[in-house]
Amino acid sequence: MIKRITFLTLLLIAGVNVFGQTGPRANHVALYVKDLSKSEVFYRDVMQLKVIPEPFHDGKHVWFRTGEHSQLHIIQGATTVTDHDINSHFAYAVTNIPGFAKHLDQMKIKYGNWKGDSQSPQIRPDGIKQIYLQDPDNYWIEVNDDKF
Repeated sequence: MIKRITFLTLLLIAGVNVFGQTGPRANHVALYVKDLSKSEVFYRDVMQLKVIPEPFHDGKHVWFRTGEHSQLHIIQGATTVTDHDINSHFAYAVTNIPGFAKHLDQMKIKYGNWKGDSQSPQIRPDGIKQIYLQDPDNYWIEVNDDKF
């Protein structure tokens, strides 16, 4: 029996990415934090991220799963907590903004819209709802309801 090999099959065998992104993809974000324990509790309990094994085993790193192929690495060592502008932020998506906001209320975590003058979600021009909060080191986090 003779098998037909198509041009597409040859491209895939050769490792040519014909369907997806050809540039870099997100792998991880690393944050330098002052109090590793405080940050670990925040990202585990408030942001509800899963702790994953980290290779250092030195008590100065905690890694979290943030997506199928992405992670957050927090690293002990910052000497101060500094202010950050909301324009520099990273974002996570949830399926239910009101449900996540209720969780933040229960955890007594301050959050709000872009201006910080309301707890009501900000609505982007594309209709995506978003809220903003800060971690223990004042890094800004956007939580939105974009589809994953």
